[in-house]
Amino acid sequence: MIVSTMSTPDSRDTTGGDSTGPDTNGSDVSGKADTKGASVIVNAIAVLRSFTADEPLLGVTEIANRVGLHKSTVSRILATFEQENLVERDADTRRFRLGLGLIAVAGPLLAELEERRVAYPVLRELTELTGETSALMMWEGNQSICVEQIASRHQIKHTTPLGARYNDALSASVQVFLATEPEERVRSLIRSGAITYAGVDETSLDSYLVRLKGDSRRGWAVNYGESSLDEVGVAAPVYDHRGDVVAAVLIPAPRFRVSQERLQNLGESCAAAANKVTARLGGNTTGAAAQAH
Repeated sequence: MIVSTMSTPDSRDTTGGDSTGPDTNGSDVSGKADTKGASVIVNAIAVLRSFTADEPLLGVTEIANRVGLHKSTVSRILATFEQENLVERDADTRRFRLGLGLIAVAGPLLAELEERRVAYPVLRELTELTGETSALMMWEGNQSICVEQIASRHQIKHTTPLGARYNDALSASVQVFLATEPEERVRSLIRSGAITYAGVDETSLDSYLVRLKGDSRRGWAVNYGESSLDEVGVAAPVYDHRGDVVAAVLIPAPRFRVSQERLQNLGESCAAAANKVTARLGGNTTGAAAQAH
């Protein structure tokens, strides 16, 4: 399973007390109540985001430490989520995992994503052709998010769970999206840590920007065991009718199955699949050609 990174807001425990009604000067404090309500929602979202593909089971104390809330607050939030099937308890450990109720919440959104609907048959063909997992990734500010996946039929495989988020600069899909950003924004994202790049300095940052230009010219990006020693990833951009990158097709595979020769074949197959999705969206790659030069 590929590493998934999720950002967790730094929240305070603001669930106690009643803020409705006038204050001592007779003024209305409903604005404070609205602020408190917003904080409760932010805290609840932080609890949900504390679960990751690598750590799907968490206890109350672990969650509290991650989101910066008191354990009693986390317990109340989890109890509500459990009632709504948004989380469930593991029968053996009594720790929590995300529940199937989230599918009902996310389902309408996923169904409306045109890129996901259009890409699905292409991903199936790609997995049949390569024997490896294929996935569709989309960009959200500074994270590449998996919105669709067709798993490999091999017993040993790498998968990208729906909703998994990645912000490692060396991730193939992250490279695809960053290659569309202005250089100064890429520098800012990496320097701030919003995009992670271990041991980066100005020299390696300059080299990384050159690498992104190479990705654009070639038509696909590669991560050959750089973010995870046992994994290889290749990704290629999907364009809309304006020539903007709106998604990326990704092939993650175990490194032992991918020689340098096969890496080239996977990259070409990934780029061909991304071009099919682009065509099905009515997209064009005119902007891509200009950007590469």
